[in-house]
Amino acid sequence: MRTPKHVLRPERLRRVPEQFSWVDQALVQQGLIDRLQPRAAALYLFLVTVADAQGLSYYGHATLARRLQLTEPELITVRAELIALDLIAYQAPLYQVLSLEGGAP
Repeated sequence: MRTPKHVLRPERLRRVPEQFSWVDQALVQQGLIDRLQPRAAALYLFLVTVADAQGLSYYGHATLARRLQLTEPELITVRAELIALDLIAYQAPLYQVLSLEGGAP
């Protein structure tokens, strides 16, 4: 049975940016992309792609690791990197891609 979806960080609900792309240009403009390891960038892109309108998705460890060709420990490491950069929130099994507005500089 699936866990009911609920927004993890309502104050950081993502919105379509003015340039009309779910991958917000602020990712580049704020220099966040420069701080990401390639594997973390791949996880971020995957989550942005599969998330619903509120930025939520349920992909499990094994599925994400397989799809991104990572080991489960590598997945945990890159997920922690995205959390530290305030790009995502995670509460097993739920991911939320966060708005870049109001995030960590």
